[in-house]
Amino acid sequence: MTDSNPLTADLQCLRDAQARDPMPTWAQRATRLRALETMLREQREAFAAAIHADFGQRPAEETDLLEIFPSLSAIRHALGHGRRWMKPRRRLADWLFLPARTELRPQPRGVVGIIVPWNYPLYLAVGPLVDALVAGNRAMLKMSEFTPRFSALFAEQAARYFQPDEVRVVTGDAAVAQAFAALPFDHLLFTGSTAVGHHVMRAAAANLTPVTLELGGKSPAIIGPGARFEHAVERIVFGKLVNAGQTCIAPDYVLLPRARMAEFIDLAGKAMARMYPRLGQNTQYASIVSDRQYRRLAALRDDALAAGARVHPLGEATEDPARRLLPPQLLTDVDGGMAVMREEIFGPLLPLLPYDSLDDAIAYVAARPHPLALYLFEHDQARIDRVLARTHAGGVSVNDTLYHIAQHDLPFGGVGASGMGGYHGEAGFRTFSHLKPVFRQARFNGAGLLNPPYGARFRRMLALLLRRG
Repeated sequence: MTDSNPLTADLQCLRDAQARDPMPTWAQRATRLRALETMLREQREAFAAAIHADFGQRPAEETDLLEIFPSLSAIRHALGHGRRWMKPRRRLADWLFLPARTELRPQPRGVVGIIVPWNYPLYLAVGPLVDALVAGNRAMLKMSEFTPRFSALFAEQAARYFQPDEVRVVTGDAAVAQAFAALPFDHLLFTGSTAVGHHVMRAAAANLTPVTLELGGKSPAIIGPGARFEHAVERIVFGKLVNAGQTCIAPDYVLLPRARMAEFIDLAGKAMARMYPRLGQNTQYASIVSDRQYRRLAALRDDALAAGARVHPLGEATEDPARRLLPPQLLTDVDGGMAVMREEIFGPLLPLLPYDSLDDAIAYVAARPHPLALYLFEHDQARIDRVLARTHAGGVSVNDTLYHIAQHDLPFGGVGASGMGGYHGEAGFRTFSHLKPVFRQARFNGAGLLNPPYGARFRRMLALLLRRG
């Protein structure tokens, strides 16, 4: 029976190449990583311009800081450490089997599928691609239909810098994405919403394809009683407003001492004015990516207002639907029944929730689905340890926001509803490798002592094993 999936031929091309060369040398892997680096450096301005055009307004400075720089840094890290990651790792054989030897031998999984979201379309394509390539895989990427100019440009340039049997990039709508997720990859990484993650995992399960899901959720920021309050507000505002809040690890809501609500609102307005002066004319504040996303965010805000919430605009700029400019707004008097407190916001709306004790804040976070990120502002070590021990999150930054994602030696990933698995650096190498266990029997060994027939000698050996076990 003929496979009706239109992407099967693309996958088969990569599979055939991997079968011909299943264990690329370090030189081959390094060559592919350098090709990716060259593409980013040579096409940097073109990529930034395409992303800007897709968003309507996306400052090149943000693209450089949040997409180009971490992508290049990831490549340099892989080039500096990948040769060591490839080496077999010696392990100790159990005493009974000595002088046998054991090892873990990293082996490429084969062909990795990567489904790329729209919010950071360059970094969230290149980051997992770096890890797939350093691990010796071929890769196939599905770009987002919501950033069509960048997606088309990235596909065009990837075809220039890579051989067609090394990296393939496909574009298209939701139907193409469904066909992509249904392919029998050796590993599939998806970055996107929790709702779509369910569909991706179901599609992968049909092929028993292992998945890494980078989802999202409502990432809290907790301001503890021992925080440097003004610093905490400034860092939360930064983490919320880069890319106009369209960041999977952006602070989604803030838990803070009840007595300091008014102070937070005042300081947040001042921080926003410093970072984005004259917001209505400021070209460094990103637009919302699409009319659909703009309407969704406005509906979240309006639903909260209708249910009794209060809105505190940060700055004097007015909303501009034609430009998809949505000024940042704080929300107070919110409750768990509002859509803004049930759904991931993914935009410049920030609910403030007061607490009476830090334990109340901890309990609030612990009672909800595990978020992708948690931000804690506190300087008392006992309080920090208490929060870390009693909450779950994919990753944590203490006294800052966002920057745990930029640490090459920390895996990035979710837990529970915010995802599964992780990548970045060596963790990414391991995700896209099979650490094959290898047992090497010694020439002279005692394995024959356990052979049948099971007589008196065997029973003496078994008694010894049971005592040692």
